[in-house]
Amino acid sequence: MGVARSSLRYQPKPANDDELRLAMIRLAKQYGRYGYRNLHAKLRMEGWPPLGRIALQIACRAKDGWQANHIKAVLLWAEEGLQRPHRHKKRKRLYHKDSSVIRLRPVHPNHIWAIDFVHDKLSNGRSYKMLTVLDEYTREALCVAVRPKMNATDVLDVMHRLVMKHGKPEFIRSNNGPEFIAAQLQD
Repeated sequence: MGVARSSLRYQPKPANDDELRLAMIRLAKQYGRYGYRNLHAKLRMEGWPPLGRIALQIACRAKDGWQANHIKAVLLWAEEGLQRPHRHKKRKRLYHKDSSVIRLRPVHPNHIWAIDFVHDKLSNGRSYKMLTVLDEYTREALCVAVRPKMNATDVLDVMHRLVMKHGKPEFIRSNNGPEFIAAQLQD
């Protein structure tokens, strides 16, 4: 056939990456904010030297121990499901001129009402809005008004009914949506 016997009888040896995996997992736990690039650098500092530019031979057993390049680090990183934790934005405090926090804490019923919209869609694809009004002290939902569309006059009608039933709150907390910043609702 004209083919060398060595190529016909070659049996590839499956790579045993257990030591390298354990080392990578250990470093990922120790350095939680590091990604695969920094972990690869740490592996190299521990004596896991990189291979050359051989893309096919990703990792192999050598006389001086395991060798791993950055490609192997990426593969093991993905196989083990390792991820860098997401950065969270620092929450900013709202301060007033006298350095006191603006956000009031409710101390009795009808002290602070929170109003907001919840949007959703029906099974037929039509959207609707729900206006929710909550008493922050009692955590009671005072009203959930549902309509396909809702504007500032609709919010004013709902609030008027609630004031007639429960009395006037001292404060109303809402976001700056167009329905809440309308002049008629502010008055």
